[in-house]
Amino acid sequence: MFSLRIASLFLLILIAGCQSADNSTQPDTPEPHTTVFVDDPHSFSRPDRVVTTHLDLDMFVDFDEQIITGAASYKIARAAGADDLVLDIDSLEILKVVLDDQPTGVIYSVGSGNEFGQKLTIQLNKNTRKVTIHYKTSPQATALQWLQPEQTLGGIYPFLFTQSQAILARSWIPCQDSPGVRLTYTANVQVPEGMMAVMSASNPQKTNSSGLYEFTMEQAIPPYLISMAVGQLAFEAVDERVGVYAEPAMLEAAVYEFADTPRMLESAEGLYGKYPWERYDIIVLPPSFPFGGMENPRLTFSTPTIIAGDRSLTSLIAHELAHSWSGNLVTNATWNDFWLNEGFTVYIEKRIMEDLYGADYSEMINLLDFQDLLETVEKLGNKSPLTRLKLDLDGEDPDEGMTDIAYEKGYNFLRVIEEAVGRERFDQFLKSYFSEFAFKSITTEMFLDYLRAELLTSGDEGIGVDEWVYGTGLPDNIVVPVSDRFTNIEGLLEEWYKRKITVQELPSDRWTTHEWLHFIRNLPANIEVERLEELDAHLYLTQARNAEIKSAWMEVAVKRGYRDVLEELEDFLRVVGRRKFLSPLYEALYNSDWGRDEALRIYARARRGYHAVTVRTLDEMMQFDPEKYKGAISL
Repeated sequence: MFSLRIASLFLLILIAGCQSADNSTQPDTPEPHTTVFVDDPHSFSRPDRVVTTHLDLDMFVDFDEQIITGAASYKIARAAGADDLVLDIDSLEILKVVLDDQPTGVIYSVGSGNEFGQKLTIQLNKNTRKVTIHYKTSPQATALQWLQPEQTLGGIYPFLFTQSQAILARSWIPCQDSPGVRLTYTANVQVPEGMMAVMSASNPQKTNSSGLYEFTMEQAIPPYLISMAVGQLAFEAVDERVGVYAEPAMLEAAVYEFADTPRMLESAEGLYGKYPWERYDIIVLPPSFPFGGMENPRLTFSTPTIIAGDRSLTSLIAHELAHSWSGNLVTNATWNDFWLNEGFTVYIEKRIMEDLYGADYSEMINLLDFQDLLETVEKLGNKSPLTRLKLDLDGEDPDEGMTDIAYEKGYNFLRVIEEAVGRERFDQFLKSYFSEFAFKSITTEMFLDYLRAELLTSGDEGIGVDEWVYGTGLPDNIVVPVSDRFTNIEGLLEEWYKRKITVQELPSDRWTTHEWLHFIRNLPANIEVERLEELDAHLYLTQARNAEIKSAWMEVAVKRGYRDVLEELEDFLRVVGRRKFLSPLYEALYNSDWGRDEALRIYARARRGYHAVTVRTLDEMMQFDPEKYKGAISL
């Protein structure tokens, strides 16, 4: 029933691939794709008129100049009467444009642009089937982070990685930079001798002597999932489908840490169907990577901060793996629909963790995340439009919507549905959902139509769908997690604080990371510095190897005035680039009655080692003026 209705939504692209102003001279059309034509406020492109369906990339990576010189060749499909191709670019130097490999003059123009980049408009001939853009990136390209050898573990070779989400792909590839546009791609990448290139595609597993690497991505993906990393890399297989890339000095620890990944993959397949991307590999990037992970198809990008030595932080890998279904297979059509990517992914992540480690373990994760959600809602304001699942980010950077709302409110909405209809029915629904919309980009409204047609056939059964999706704050029927293990931690904390037991009597050697975090987060607001010193002296929290524990402890220490953490805090802030850790730590230091100058001093020195997305967040938070700190020593 529903399939026929949905099919009509994708009909336009099939027509576009078969129409022209003159059918008698219509060239061979590319393979039809299921691009959804919706108004994307973050893209200049007009895929409803001309859409890119396949990309062939040729790139030369120049570490000396910190630029990529490239040629992007597109196969296109066009609607009747469409005579120009519109692409998104950001600070790219356009060298020339060629139509159908004919070296004739091509009319193109670059718009003045705005905060989202510039519009590249290319005039097409009547029979144009291929468009090639020759270009250079800028050393300041926001998607590219160029690292010096001293910023790597090996210390000999430099490193490059990309981060295209949300709208940064346009800074290294001219493209229709909208998640509603899907295309296949190939790439030839030339890198310096001794280095390996990997992409979100079929990948090499050994460094070659030529430095030339070839890639193919046969499944259609949106541009934000095109990714690349270049460095001194080694590979080791975990099993026949899963493997790990890392700098050689990191590889053994990473392979040990990710040993459960094949089990996670099998768990997800058991729930939601066969893994659709052939291989699932992970690359551990240098610590300046701004996120915990990025779900680039076939090759998850990962922060080294989850290498804890005890496999305690690998729920992040479960999360990125879950994106293979929610986000990569079925994608939000615009960044206003971002919760479709992340809410579903968090739900699958937690089902995987429950399957592998038990309900009491997954409920600890749920409760910590629920606390983060409450804090986010409090910070944004209960009536803030940014607390809606369906966002309206017209004129705003889509990064503004990448908060715990999309992740955790989205997850809780799905959990409420599961509670209402039962887990078995909900699992069947999700499996059919991923099958129905496989390799498509969809809107919130398309999901809601499918939900009501295929699951909530007698109404929303008291769920309050519209309130969850379009309302602000958190609905009253949210499921509040309960954890007996956390209740036990709270009791131990109270006994220690009231001096009924000593630090040595805390059974901390048996705690999981999540129990540690709950203990630290619940330290009293008025706790004396002497009590923090007592904890630190016996539990070595300031020197913790686990980045989650270390970060949580240092945030509490700064807020409570325990200044002995400052030296270790500075070292952490200057090495780690993960925004999840940096934002609360800098915020705590900047807003303390003693640390504002310290925050600015440390940031001035560390700023050049951070990715552009992290810099944007921290500059705004601390109202940082780079001109004032021009003489600061950088990493």
